[in-house]
Amino acid sequence: MKGFTRTETRASLCGLNCALCSMHLGGYCPGCGGGAGNQSCAKARCSLEHGGVPFCWECPEYPCPHYEGFDDGDSFVPHRNRQQDIAQVQALGLEAYLVQLEKKRTILDELLAHYNDGRRKTLFNTAVYLLPLEDLQSVMTSLDSRPELWQQEIKEWARVAVELLQEAADRRSISLKLNKKPRKG
Repeated sequence: MKGFTRTETRASLCGLNCALCSMHLGGYCPGCGGGAGNQSCAKARCSLEHGGVPFCWECPEYPCPHYEGFDDGDSFVPHRNRQQDIAQVQALGLEAYLVQLEKKRTILDELLAHYNDGRRKTLFNTAVYLLPLEDLQSVMTSLDSRPELWQQEIKEWARVAVELLQEAADRRSISLKLNKKPRKG
């Protein structure tokens, strides 16, 4: 959106985590307010109208009607954790939250570089987005402790990584499938 820029592009205006977004990782989007490539966004327009607040939760009108139904479905990233993530930013402070986000990003990079058989990008992205950092670190420790995988094909590496991520998600009753937005009407 023209005129909408932000200095912090790892977390979006509305609470989504740009640093973990497949569009951002693929170089298709610079992150919320990061320059050319931004999509038109009602929340960005609203931010400009409210003096350029860097995050919606810093606006005195938050939560506002822009958030009605926002979490009902996912785009290419899960929307389910947005409110939880905003609460975590407010509790930890932005810098501490961004440190955790960078740790998750490192795990996602590792999964994509060493465990992706060409069919796991969305699942890995969704798992890293939704699972708590400690669960992800536990999965990575478990993967690192399996030297028998080193002689296997990438397909087997991917299978084991998916199995461990799914087990972690199941323990927390988290679905690793993106939720389709309900049809209007």
